[in-house]
Amino acid sequence: MQSEAGNIRNERETLAAPRCVMVTGPSGAGRSTAIRVLEDLGYEAIDNLPLSLLPRLLDGPDHDRPLALGIDTRNREFSVAAAIEAIDGFDERYGRPLELFYLDCREDVLLRRFSETRRRHPMAPAESPAEGIAREFDLLVPIRARADILIDTSEMTPHDLRAEVERWFAPEAGRGLAVSVNSFSYKRGLPRGIDMVFDCRFLKNPYWEESLRALNGTNAEVRDYVAGDVRYEAFFDQVRGLVEMLLPAYSEEGKAHLSIGFGCTGGQHRSVTLAENLARTLAEAGWQVSIRHRELERRRAAKKA
Repeated sequence: MQSEAGNIRNERETLAAPRCVMVTGPSGAGRSTAIRVLEDLGYEAIDNLPLSLLPRLLDGPDHDRPLALGIDTRNREFSVAAAIEAIDGFDERYGRPLELFYLDCREDVLLRRFSETRRRHPMAPAESPAEGIAREFDLLVPIRARADILIDTSEMTPHDLRAEVERWFAPEAGRGLAVSVNSFSYKRGLPRGIDMVFDCRFLKNPYWEESLRALNGTNAEVRDYVAGDVRYEAFFDQVRGLVEMLLPAYSEEGKAHLSIGFGCTGGQHRSVTLAENLARTLAEAGWQVSIRHRELERRRAAKKA
């Protein structure tokens, strides 16, 4: 029988072991994007690994980096039984858990993605994408049921997916609170995962100025117009003061991400101005800040299509 000290040592060794993540899901749901994000986060990423090579990989020299393994149904060695065996027996064999990260997506969205790219579905190369999608969904049911982390990418842009993967998998050690400042249009609803929302529709709208209508809040003329509203300064000062008061508290509490949103009618002028100004203020104060303008991104994407 192991001693209590031995048990404690084994628990510590398990806790100290690098994280190991298996990434899978239906074709077109974003698995390759997630693998690239994990690689950017410092994971050793191996995509489309034959399951027969998994023991050889893990029985080899120890590595201190976390590991991300992409498993694809297109692999000639893929089988549901082998994947489940690898998942269920991992902890017992290697002394650390294997996290199953499943990228999911609605069938209608996958069909649209395959139609837009004119790609053949890997599970129905001579048939319609709809048949391949349905076939793969049925195949993956038992694996999906074992998912530790499941992300539905149906309504996500690649930017959204990157942010969500970072939220789940970015290493906590040595990382400060990351702040994301967003602008959006209320017509399209609130962005996913927003923690704090400020409505700035009460400010004067540059849209009604003909010379400013085609511009947006990243332009100095628009920012000056919005800041010229007599209510702007008091509003911005109150928001800045609230955020600057809360950020240290969130950081001390161990929160890794804080997402702040500014909404207006069209998501082009007032909300963009507020997001730009707050992000700049927080960055100057030393906070780690990223900024996203949802509607501007959608407009750019529509022009490229």
